[in-house]
Amino acid sequence: MSDAPAGSRPAGYLDLAKAVLYREYLIFVRYPANAAGGLVFSLVFFALLFYGGRMLAGQALTDSIEGIVVGYFLWTLSVGAYSSISNDIGSEVQWGTLERHIMTPFGFAPVALLKGVAKVVRTFLISTVILAVMLAITGTTLQLHLLTTVLVAVLSITSVLGLGFAAGGVSVLYKRIGNWLNLLQFGFIVLISAPAFDLGWTRFLPLAQGSALLQRAMIDGTRLWEFPLVDVAVLVGTAVGYLGLGYLIFQRATRRARRLGVLGDY
Repeated sequence: MSDAPAGSRPAGYLDLAKAVLYREYLIFVRYPANAAGGLVFSLVFFALLFYGGRMLAGQALTDSIEGIVVGYFLWTLSVGAYSSISNDIGSEVQWGTLERHIMTPFGFAPVALLKGVAKVVRTFLISTVILAVMLAITGTTLQLHLLTTVLVAVLSITSVLGLGFAAGGVSVLYKRIGNWLNLLQFGFIVLISAPAFDLGWTRFLPLAQGSALLQRAMIDGTRLWEFPLVDVAVLVGTAVGYLGLGYLIFQRATRRARRLGVLGDY
């Protein structure tokens, strides 16, 4: 006889998603000081960027402020998406709980992905608050078409989730690489700025195509269905491609760690 209660069923991915989202909500509401600290840091960093840049560049900065606001908004989203997976995997390695996740019926990669999605939802809400404050500070107005902005932003940072998976896989093998992981976050600035250099091949890099389309959507008011089909195809292709590649690297890294017997070592 089965010991399971009558009418019970095995937990599915929907149950896992609900649990992960609820966990993220509890962490946010039970540690408000930490959440507020991240928000304040982002705003102070932007204030230094804006007021310091205005002192040095003057009118040149004012003429390009809309692009800076949109770029910074995308950067906060990207850092949140990337760190949500790479740092979370690194923490699991340090805490010694990685093997416990891998032994679950779901496997660690789906759990990490859903935890990353949950953190992206939280980051999106926080970044929206940051965007509102940035618009108030700079006196700038943007074209905020909800459907276009959300879809382009989500597809843009999906490629960053792939980078987070790849970085997490390297963390499983080499353990303490936190400084390198943090360094990559500043590389996102280069990727977001890539459209400004008008180099055709850069559109296939993570964030680059998304940055270009998000600028056109939020500054020029271009709607999603008004973009050329090839531009949308590149955006979707880079999102799916980098996420799939990062997921594959993570799985191969964890398998190699198992073969080497270093999965639970630190």
